[in-house]
Amino acid sequence: MSFSLYRSPGTIVFLDDDPDYLDMLALVMPEDWHVRLFRRSQTCINQLQQEPPLWEADAWTQQEIVENARAGGAPLIAQILHYWGEHSRRYALTQVCVVDYSMPGMDGLQALGELVDWPGLRVLLTGQADEQIAVDAFNRGLIEQFIAKQTPDISRRLIETLGRLQATASGRHSQIWRSTLTQSQNALLRVPSIARDLAEFVSNRWVEYVAIGRPFGILGRDANGRVGWLQLEPMSGLGELAEFAGKAGVNAQSVADIQKGKKLAALELGVALGRADPPEVNPALPIGQEESLLGALFAVGIEHSPHAGTCYHRWLAAQPKRFVQG
Repeated sequence: MSFSLYRSPGTIVFLDDDPDYLDMLALVMPEDWHVRLFRRSQTCINQLQQEPPLWEADAWTQQEIVENARAGGAPLIAQILHYWGEHSRRYALTQVCVVDYSMPGMDGLQALGELVDWPGLRVLLTGQADEQIAVDAFNRGLIEQFIAKQTPDISRRLIETLGRLQATASGRHSQIWRSTLTQSQNALLRVPSIARDLAEFVSNRWVEYVAIGRPFGILGRDANGRVGWLQLEPMSGLGELAEFAGKAGVNAQSVADIQKGKKLAALELGVALGRADPPEVNPALPIGQEESLLGALFAVGIEHSPHAGTCYHRWLAAQPKRFVQG
């Protein structure tokens, strides 16, 4: 498996001409998902066709963060925290569109074909007679997934599939942040066991995160706005980290623990947040099975975090209740 370097909550759209089916979806989809339901193809298409400039603006904002850091501006961590607090519109971007194939006037593939510039992921719902059409569409790269409506426990299958797709829905954004990684950092994150451990770690704690290379780690935020920093440290870098930690005021016992791989010091996190006190030192945990990477989790205090009012749960609570649009 691969580890996505960026994730943010987004919107899921369903298009189906059967209002009863849409009503069922409105009831069974997880409450912490932002879901929009459309009965008419053209209404759905018109809505999604408005999104490409918004996707582009969001990607450009993130690219500017990287360019500013390269030019000697604010540290990446400080800029990401500012971005999270100022750009909640990212939650409204549709990451996945689920379309029923069999609809009057315009079938599901024709509807998806109208979304030429829309960058989200596509899922086709099919009947038994449509399976070969769906296979062909998948093989041609027109859809990311197809699911038969007659699948037993279709709700569970949909939720599992959409959850997996959401985790990889921001491929362009991941590429932006991959440019901050060194060649060795990039290689570490591509190791299957490391990718698996990191994916499990972030999914259990945060709804959005960014992996960066300088400093090396993952900045994450949960649905209520609490921010954490998972510092990543190759085993080969422990000696240098211990040396710098000692110079920054970390006590001798903690320096020894860093050298042994028992603890890590958040040196660059403190610098990014403008803190003058000695860096925090926390227990280290192994990442992956290769014994080549360690991680340590550090909390980012509310004084340095975006306002709680900008968190995903607050944004979601302010959205209209789910309803079927015409």
